[in-house]
Amino acid sequence: MTRPLADSRVAEILLVEDNEDDVFLTREAFDAARLRVNLHHVDNGEKCMQFLRKQGPYSKAPTPDLILLDLHMPIMDGREVLAEIVKDDKLKHLPVVVLTTSYEAKDIEQMYSLRCNSYITKPIDFNNFVQAISQLAGYWLTLVVLPDPARPAAPP
Repeated sequence: MTRPLADSRVAEILLVEDNEDDVFLTREAFDAARLRVNLHHVDNGEKCMQFLRKQGPYSKAPTPDLILLDLHMPIMDGREVLAEIVKDDKLKHLPVVVLTTSYEAKDIEQMYSLRCNSYITKPIDFNNFVQAISQLAGYWLTLVVLPDPARPAAPP
């Protein structure tokens, strides 16, 4: 029987974020949420795709249970990353939450059209940011049932 992730093992989360302050805040927010997570971090979309495809320095990277994706990054932005993920049969099942500062309607519409699972704007205030991460983690790790990356996917 499959259960929510928090009931069975430590969650593997990939944070794709180029702003070191936001990385720090996200780590602090997950600590404050007191959920069992391994938070992995890459600072651009190209590294994200290498991590997901287990290439180069990421050959032993775990398959993330959840991807937190920033929109505005150097080299390969969040739009390009999500477009790559959804066209890759080995990756398209991964849940992607866009975590960004943009409230732009065109960004929101574009990311949902690319099949993101959620779009969250980062609160500026630390306490609100911690609360947002706690709610996000609570939903994805304690309520939602995610596929186990150790199990092969069922054929279509």
